This record gives sequence, C-alpha cells and structure tokens, in this order.
Amino acid sequence: MDKFMEFLNTKFAPKAQVVGNNQWIVTLKNSVLEVLPFILVGSIVSLLNIPGNFWSWWPNFTPISNFTFGLLSIFIAFLVPFNYMELKKLKRQRIIAGLTSIALFMMLINPKFTNSGATASFGFSEFGAGGMFVAIIVAIFVSLIMQLFGTFSFFSEDTVIPDFVTSWFDSMLPIGVSIAAGWLIVDIIHFNLFSAIQSIFAPLASGADTIYGFTLILFIYTFIYSMGISSWVISPITQPLMLGGIAANVAAVAAGNSATHIFTSEAVFSGWVFIGGVGCTMPLALMMLLISKSQRLKALGKACIVPSLFNINEPLVFGTVVWNPYLMIPLWINGIIIPIITWTGLKMGLAAIPKAVMQMWYIPFPISTWLISPSVGAMILLAIIFAVSWVIWFPFFKVYDGQVLKEEASTQD
Repeated sequence: MDKFMEFLNTKFAPKAQVVGNNQWIVTLKNSVLEVLPFILVGSIVSLLNIPGNFWSWWPNFTPISNFTFGLLSIFIAFLVPFNYMELKKLKRQRIIAGLTSIALFMMLINPKFTNSGATASFGFSEFGAGGMFVAIIVAIFVSLIMQLFGTFSFFSEDTVIPDFVTSWFDSMLPIGVSIAAGWLIVDIIHFNLFSAIQSIFAPLASGADTIYGFTLILFIYTFIYSMGISSWVISPITQPLMLGGIAANVAAVAAGNSATHIFTSEAVFSGWVFIGGVGCTMPLALMMLLISKSQRLKALGKACIVPSLFNINEPLVFGTVVWNPYLMIPLWINGIIIPIITWTGLKMGLAAIPKAVMQMWYIPFPISTWLISPSVGAMILLAIIFAVSWVIWFPFFKVYDGQVLKEEASTQD
C-alpha cells in the first residue's frame, strides 16, 4: 500500500493535475459546479417526496424538482459556452454564446410543432439529466464557433459606430452559422441526435444477462456519470431490461423455478452494487465526513451524507467527482469490480437473486438489501462489497484530500 500511495503522489497526482487543468475539463467542471445548488434542491425534493409513497395526503413536491434539477441540460447548454468565452478572454461573446447554445439545444431536441406553428411540444425530460449528452455536444460546438469568430469584426478599430452596435452585427455571423448547422441537421438531413445516442447503447441489451454485459452496462453508468451525465440518459435502454428481468424472476418463482436474472433494479440499486448511489459512493461520503483533513471536503461531506443514506448522490458526485481525475478513476474501478463481485456472489449462491419487485431505491442500505434478499449471506456479500469499495476509494481520496488541503493553505497565505 505504501508503494501504491507513493506512486499516486509522485506519478499519478502530477498527471491528474495536468488533465484537471485542461481548458475543456476546467470549463465543464466549473459549469457543473455552478448548477450544484439546483441539484441540491432536486435532491432535497426527492427526500421530501418519500413519505408520499406511504401517505396519500402528503403533497407532491415534484414540480420544484422539475424546474430546478429538471432543467439541468438547459443550464449546462448556457454555462459551458459562457465559461469558455470567459476562459478565452472573449467576454463580449459570453452572453451571446450561452444564448446561442440554448437556441441550438432546443432546436436539436426536435420539438413537435402544430400545422400553424403557433405551438410546440417538447419532451420535458430532455431538459433535465436526460438531455445532458446533447447539451454538452451543442455547448462545445457553439463554443468552438464563437471562438473561431471571436476576433472577427465587420468594422475597423477606429470606427465611430458605438461598441454595442458593432457587437450586434459581429455576433450575427457565429449565431447564424450555429443555428444554420442545427437547421441542416434537423430539417434537411432529418437527423435525431437523441435517437442516435440511444441507438449507440442499444446493443448492450443483448448481453445484459451475462457477466460481461452486466459489468459493461454498470461501468457505462459510472463512466458517463463521472462526466456529469446522469445515467438516466440510458434508462430507455436499461429500464425495460431491468423490469423484464424482475418480471421473469417473479414468473419463474411462481412456476416453482429459481430466479436467474441478475440485471434488475432490485439487485443494482437496492441490493448490492450501488451503495449510496451510482458508483458505490457511500464510502467516499463517509471518508469526506470522518477522515478528511480538508475543510472544504469535510463541509461537503456533512452536506452530502444524509442524501447519500437515501442513495441520492448527485450532490456528492457533482460536487467532487465530475471531471475530477483524482476521483473519476476510482468511480470507474468501482463500476467494474463491484458488478463482478455481485454477479459472482449471486451466481455462487452466497445470496438469493431478487425474486420480488421492489422499486423503492431510496430505502437505505442495508435495510433494502435485507428486504430483497433476507439472509445472512446477503449481508455478508454487502459487507464484502462495501469493504472492497472502501479500499478502492481510499488511496485516491487521500491524494485528493492532500491536494485540496494544499490549495486551502495557499489561499490563506
């Protein structure tokens, strides 16, 4: 362990710092951090809505989440070009770049217009986490276009025309290029970017019930999540598979046979794989709370521990992991090792494969594990997974905690 820690500090940390300082990484990370308050509000709403599953008179707070966390993609579409222009010292283009990105994003989510064109209908879910892929692609494209035309002007430097007027005219060209590109994609080529992204993940369906497919899908969950893209973006592919798997298990048990399908929401979100949320982040939350020397990480740990107990880890992931090479790598490792351990444990019979529907992912571990597989073996498997995940997180967290501690010390000098 000492040699590994030395490697992380002397070899890995400097390279991670270089990656972390990349202009695009900085832009994306800062943009995600700026929407963290909206994510926190959405997380609190998720907690407030839990009693509604038991008491019919409890109010539904979902609209609050819909218009905070539910608009995440729009926020990102605006903030990425805005922050990139700021980074490139093109401050005059900041607002125009952000607004152009929103316009192109809304164009590429393929709204349905009435014959008269007076009204348009949007898939509201695409404004939130489900549209993150498209929002990031659009934002980067608009950023590059705005940078390309950043120093272009129709007017000479000694023009008598006021600056705000020249800015209007100079912005018309990059706006026109960006929106024209969207028009070509949507109205001329009839290309649906959302459908294309879903089709990329579609082949995963055929192998979901093998250890390779199971591991690959859950690794993709963590991989895209580490870039600030919620796993909900592939839910149109994975959710039917999970529901079909648990339905097949229920039918098999009713017929006197054994449950065989492991790729179910019950096994992944309630049983063993994702303790504390996607990526098995409960150990990280506890490390931040209990052993962090950095005041910033300790404070974030205090804020994130309660949502993490209910398997809501957006505040934790968006606050520390997203576009952070120190913590992205252990998240990816968890996305490979933990599914393999879970699959092996269930196939070996250490714990029973879930055979009843339980979609209440917000029930804390280990209560949820006992509900879907009430046995000592299930608890042993859960303990093994937690311990392995802790070991995976620990060295990377220590290096990152030390780095943040140095940054805090330098700001105080």
